[in-house]
Amino acid sequence: MKRISILGSTGSIGRQCLDVVDSLAGSFEVVAMAAGSNVHLVAAQVAKYEPRVLSLATEAHAKSLCKLLKHHGKLRKPLPEILFGAEGIERVATHPDADTVLSATVGVVGLRATYMAIEQGKNIALANKEVLVAAGEVVMGAVARRGVSLLPVDSEHNAIHQCLRGGAAREVKRLVLTASGGPFRKTPVSKLAKVTPKQALAHPNWKMGQRITIDSATLMNKGFEVIEARWLFNMPLEKIHVVIHPQSTIHSMVEFVDGSILAQLGPTDMRMPIQYALTYPDRVASNTHALNWPAMRKLEFEEVPPGKFRCFELAKEALRQGGPLPCALNAADEVAVAAFLERKLPFPGIAAVIERVLERIPRSQMQTIDDVLAADAEARRLARLEVTNRAGKRRN
Repeated sequence: MKRISILGSTGSIGRQCLDVVDSLAGSFEVVAMAAGSNVHLVAAQVAKYEPRVLSLATEAHAKSLCKLLKHHGKLRKPLPEILFGAEGIERVATHPDADTVLSATVGVVGLRATYMAIEQGKNIALANKEVLVAAGEVVMGAVARRGVSLLPVDSEHNAIHQCLRGGAAREVKRLVLTASGGPFRKTPVSKLAKVTPKQALAHPNWKMGQRITIDSATLMNKGFEVIEARWLFNMPLEKIHVVIHPQSTIHSMVEFVDGSILAQLGPTDMRMPIQYALTYPDRVASNTHALNWPAMRKLEFEEVPPGKFRCFELAKEALRQGGPLPCALNAADEVAVAAFLERKLPFPGIAAVIERVLERIPRSQMQTIDDVLAADAEARRLARLEVTNRAGKRRN
């Protein structure tokens, strides 16, 4: 039995991870969980999975949970230790009984906790993009130093991980990440300025959180995945290619030097890559997800149209320049996406804010997690300032 800690238990990935735990009864024990502010859902999770340690976003949320659990009729054990904030999530990530940590929080809140888990010798199932986008070199250095495994949960990187089992690294010509193209694949650039948050959140294939759905609409999500692939698979940018595949049936591919291409196909169901990451190196039978072959009529592929998705280009340029730029890219994107959802920015304003931040962020070396967090904080400051300036101009 594997013992796991979950960072982000009430989010989309966290909930689907618990679906996997339920479907493979007896294979996993959830020893610790960290969540945000959904106190009622956390209470239900505590009653069902009985973690030993639990952390919430704030002290107020922790107190609310304590009151709720004291009157919960389905608890069979004493209350878990209930913590909050950064210290709490770090305690969950480094719980001594955990073998594997699912890192599925949104934002850099899970960065230090995930890094500390690696330093404690925990294997990582990674669903938090920020960990490698912001701190890829630092984190992968720790993975190598501690000799742990870091398995990607993102469907694209999970697919590449599976395909790479079919050949040696020296035989790889390039990695091919597939992108759905998002809701604006066929929308002319001239009409993007009038896009609403509701339209941008209408992803054609996947059900995801708000930020990642907007990132899919701008193709920033694919830019992040290029950066992640560089660190996960030790592959230079020129060997990482992106194609638009509207059906999202082929999650990604690996092209080898002899012309052979291995592709991983599967349903648009995140429980599949989660299960792979948790059970690796074994493959375990599942009755919860399967590809609907009769519904698969065609497989289409397109090149990413040049000039349409500015965020995607900014991500590749940030990777080329390195240093604090990938970290700043992520931080500025988070601020700009939130501003768009609050209608403080138009859709193209997301890229404009990010580009301005990348121009202004001080260049420095990223050697420690503290260096990364300092760059993150400065990028957020610059992004908020830029949003405020642009919002003021729009009102005037």
